[in-house]
Amino acid sequence: MAVAEPSLDVENALFASGVRYVIGCDEVGRGAMAGPVAVGMAIVDARIGGIPEGLRDSKMLSEKRREALAPLAAEWVLYSAVGEASAAEVDALGITACLGLAGKRALLALHASGADIAASTVLLDGSQDWLNPALGSPLPVQMRVKADRDCASVAAASVIAKVHRDKIMIDLHEEYPHYGWVGNKGYGSPTHMAAIAEHGATPVHRVTWIKSEAPAPVAPDAPVSAGTLVAPGVFDALRADGAD
Repeated sequence: MAVAEPSLDVENALFASGVRYVIGCDEVGRGAMAGPVAVGMAIVDARIGGIPEGLRDSKMLSEKRREALAPLAAEWVLYSAVGEASAAEVDALGITACLGLAGKRALLALHASGADIAASTVLLDGSQDWLNPALGSPLPVQMRVKADRDCASVAAASVIAKVHRDKIMIDLHEEYPHYGWVGNKGYGSPTHMAAIAEHGATPVHRVTWIKSEAPAPVAPDAPVSAGTLVAPGVFDALRADGAD
């Protein structure tokens, strides 16, 4: 079976309709049991050059190939950013809210880099708009199932975010080697589940996702309230510039 190659057809149609910038958007780590959920964003405009050779949805690439492509993808787009929501935030707020939270943080990073968020349309992988409920002011969002496969801007965001999050999990593996995160990246592999059963959960586990028969966390996080999840003034700064 031929491997699907992403194109700029959807992005170019948006440019033809008057959109100035397209923000390709994809999430990684949604189904993991440990580590953050991350949202990648990559901005392109009508002047974007040829797609980097071999760019694909991150799930279609080997780890080695993703690592080689991520810097090429970041150089190809106008701006890119990855936002995160922690395991503790996932436990406190739920995964859908945390996708929006991570997406909002990615938008804040793009805005800080000089991106014109207000003139952009978000091209979001999937069929659910989880981004706008997290924003004070809505952005134009076009949802598309398999956008990470078909749309080059989203594929770029996918690769950039996947490599970013994998690096986090590889680094955490050094601190918590029992769980095999260098290989499973926090997903529920047999090795990971067996380690939870033997050693309990860590502060970077999503403890609400672990079955009740698993041992109690060995170092539970302090209680987290929704009001303390984000540094004061961070989102206000984004809102003041009309970019949220």
